[in-house]
Amino acid sequence: MHRREALKNVAFLLGGAISASTMGVLFESFTLPENEKNFVSFSAQDEKIFAEFANIIVPTTKSSPGAKAAGLGKFIPMMMKDCYPATMQTSFARGFQQLQEKAMKDFGKNYMSLTVAEKTKLMVDLRLMSIAQKETKAPENQDLVYFFVTARDLTLLGYYASEIGCTQAREYILVPGRYDGNAPLKPGQKSWAT
Repeated sequence: MHRREALKNVAFLLGGAISASTMGVLFESFTLPENEKNFVSFSAQDEKIFAEFANIIVPTTKSSPGAKAAGLGKFIPMMMKDCYPATMQTSFARGFQQLQEKAMKDFGKNYMSLTVAEKTKLMVDLRLMSIAQKETKAPENQDLVYFFVTARDLTLLGYYASEIGCTQAREYILVPGRYDGNAPLKPGQKSWAT
């Protein structure tokens, strides 16, 4: 199975948790023109920021490692550069820069210096901003909102398509038996990955 097919399957399973723009990119059967691939670039330091950002969305718990351990710091920019059209890549990169500016404005320090509580507060602010922007369709903060929604989507997709997401965050049976769409879950049991 190719990477895009695997991600389509995960996106289908996540259903309403993924935005329409991300679903469109994954479900359209287009091949990105070579001149649009890698339209933007991200540094190793940027990948560390992506990993920290994703780890706020899917943190490490007692039962499973978080997004950083699943390699989302490299996954998010790779998907953006390989699968999204140039206009979306550019908007994402501008929003990523605005995230760092917002961290500096709101907390007086760069994103990597923020505490977990400050990163969580920033994430809540971005979520509220995206809800407000969706309702008002106002052009301000459009790139920042696009970055937040897309990075969140790619975090969920990447995490639940990763080995950690499939084998530790969810129940996993290597060779499943018959399909049972109404199998009862024990209290506290993880949802099924396969």
